[in-house]
Amino acid sequence: MVHRVAVIGAGPSGLTSIKACLDEGLEPTCFESSHDIGGLWRFKETPELGRANIYPSVIINSSKEMISFSDFPPPAHLPNHMLHTEVLLYLRLYAQAFNLLQHINFETTVVDVRQVQGFAVNGQWEVETESRDGQRRIQVFDAVMVCTGHFTKPHLPLQDFPGIAEFPGKYFHSWEYCNANGLDGKTVVVIGVGNSGGDIAVDISRVAEKVYLSTRSGAWLVSRVGPGGIPADLIGTSRMDMMIKRLFPSQVEKMVEKKLNQTLDHTLYGLKPKHGFFDQIPVVNDELPARIIAGRVQVKPNVKSFCGSSVVFDDGSILDKVDVVVFATGYNYSFPFLPSALQAKCGHRLCLYKHVFHPTLTKPTLAVVGFIHGLGAINPLAEMQARWASRVFKGLITLPSKEAMMEEIKTDTATMHQKFACSERNPLQVEYIPYLDSLAELVGARPNVLRLLLRDPQLALQVLLGPSTPYQYRLTGPGQWPGAREAILTQWDRVLKPLRTRVVSEPEINRSLTGPRKLMIFSAAIFLCCCFYKKQKIMFLLSHLPKFKTMW
Repeated sequence: MVHRVAVIGAGPSGLTSIKACLDEGLEPTCFESSHDIGGLWRFKETPELGRANIYPSVIINSSKEMISFSDFPPPAHLPNHMLHTEVLLYLRLYAQAFNLLQHINFETTVVDVRQVQGFAVNGQWEVETESRDGQRRIQVFDAVMVCTGHFTKPHLPLQDFPGIAEFPGKYFHSWEYCNANGLDGKTVVVIGVGNSGGDIAVDISRVAEKVYLSTRSGAWLVSRVGPGGIPADLIGTSRMDMMIKRLFPSQVEKMVEKKLNQTLDHTLYGLKPKHGFFDQIPVVNDELPARIIAGRVQVKPNVKSFCGSSVVFDDGSILDKVDVVVFATGYNYSFPFLPSALQAKCGHRLCLYKHVFHPTLTKPTLAVVGFIHGLGAINPLAEMQARWASRVFKGLITLPSKEAMMEEIKTDTATMHQKFACSERNPLQVEYIPYLDSLAELVGARPNVLRLLLRDPQLALQVLLGPSTPYQYRLTGPGQWPGAREAILTQWDRVLKPLRTRVVSEPEINRSLTGPRKLMIFSAAIFLCCCFYKKQKIMFLLSHLPKFKTMW
């Protein structure tokens, strides 16, 4: 039986994995190669090899309510889109609240993970670590959770850019970027229009002579600020929205793209991508359009080659006297401490059942947590993976047969490549709410909206029509949290709190939410009509409520 669990990494995924183990009565030991928690969100003055890196100006793309852990709402005073220092503060508060720090061995690097002799029976792993002073130690664990992320190994495809070796200027990967110091008056080319490329282009454009943003396939650009000034990711992300999208996928996608083009004509600005909006994670950037319209950033096609200090683009245009090139070309994922057999790929992704368990292990005692990508915050995804994995370790959940898992991986991969623009740089993507729900179903924590409508209509309408915040997965089942209902009903208070920094003498009414509220009420009416039209499907639930029997 599993007791001792090794958790590799103390970033957000590692912290929530420690907590999930503790919640199930397991004994986690976390190994963190650095001196502190936070992973990606811990800023480092000098980039450290093998670790994720950020620049000082990084602001999180997801709002605080969407990125929160399911039983730990963020403090109301924190801004909706937090600076990296505030994200790290939230992680510290989380670690302190659940006493996670005592389970972490800092400055301890995992160098090897291998099966113990007799693994088919005991399912155990030898974990070899190296301390800061070079001392190595081998310990045996009943299970392992890999939480090292996938932003640690920069992808620098110099072979795709003929002439770069003779480029007289400076070039580097975005992983190395800290700030725009030393770039005053320079001509800079940023290759890659992902979130890092967009941020860095904007940052450098404040001091550079001119910044050119090169993109091969374009990108959809979205703002953090939604209708009425509230966070954009709180709009259009409800369960009702998901249901409508499933019923009318192409119509919803066209509607979203039309709305985005009303704000910013992607064709005019040279940003229009080859893929649809939902096919790939969009670029979140509030300042890029302003920098483009001011001429500080100019969008260009893919770089074809270099000729001395000149850059040749695919459209034949040539840019002379380039001083600096920044490669915002993504990352390669790597787990150097794992056996090579566990790093086999299915398509571009790792061959993992539900992106967590390798199907060939005779004992499911190794889980990959947080190696996931979806149109939403990663913290709730990693947390749900950890909750599921810890219950599998404990023997409370049984995985399907190897054959069944392999077949599902094959089917899932084919579907994923059909729906999304997957590649080596973007190896996987999931549909956010459906993926969370699928794991929550296995855990026993998926919210039952129909049951809630009958027992707690106020809460049910928030779960159905409000933003799909993580607290919904603590309403029922294992890990149920008594504060989940209150967290959901007060989430808008926490959203509005940091915005109300000046009292305005107007009637106490939130005009920005009037439209959405009307839509919510109308949508709720439609949903209820559908439920009653299909009354046979909920007869079983109603049979347990005698007072409703006379209605039928």
